[in-house]
Amino acid sequence: MPSPLETRKDLVQEAVESGASHVGRIATIVTGAVRDVAREIGSFATDLFELREAQRRALRDHEREVDLDADAGPVAEDPVGHGR
Repeated sequence: MPSPLETRKDLVQEAVESGASHVGRIATIVTGAVRDVAREIGSFATDLFELREAQRRALRDHEREVDLDADAGPVAEDPVGHGR
């Protein structure tokens, strides 16, 4: 039969081991959550960069269209009224 001191030592040892296991599992959960949050933030930032680039392309395309319209000169009126 173990002595009271040995019984307390076993109890403390079990409590520390159990606590370490739970802390390890919690750390794994937190680490996974941090990783997932970082991934989502990165994905959101990528979306913003892509939207900004699409906006720049759209503005360039619009400016080209305006320049082409300006280069073409005024549109001649149809004196007979055809095409309207």
